[in-house]
Amino acid sequence: MDENVEGISESAVRAASDVRVVFSRLRRRLRDTYDTEGLTPTQTSALSRLSKEGPRSASDLAAAERVRPQSMAATLAALEERALIQRRPDPDDGRRQLVSVSGTGQAFLEDKRRASEEWLARSLQERCTEAERQTLIEALALLERLAQP
Repeated sequence: MDENVEGISESAVRAASDVRVVFSRLRRRLRDTYDTEGLTPTQTSALSRLSKEGPRSASDLAAAERVRPQSMAATLAALEERALIQRRPDPDDGRRQLVSVSGTGQAFLEDKRRASEEWLARSLQERCTEAERQTLIEALALLERLAQP
């Protein structure tokens, strides 16, 4: 096997590049099917983060999203207006509030995720053979191994 200067095989370099490009394209396609019904990308990102990571203070969320606290305040106000989030006092610090996804917000996210998964399943059904889908399943198991710490 040929190796490049860093001692990494050409096949590993090509696979890394191809995986990155394909995942980026697939992510864009999934995002396109994930109709956010008027939410901005920042609002969608904040809501998704809260769903995955649980309640956070507005300042912690701003830091995680790498935006100014003032910008996050506006983002949260828009999400709260649509009843997608809720606020409650921080049990450890009464001066702070914790923000979490409301039941309405969780249902909203689940509906959007379900729509994008349905699009992907339909695309796999229409564009790939059974053998190709099985190959994808096997390849994804290998990629999952890469994602492990």
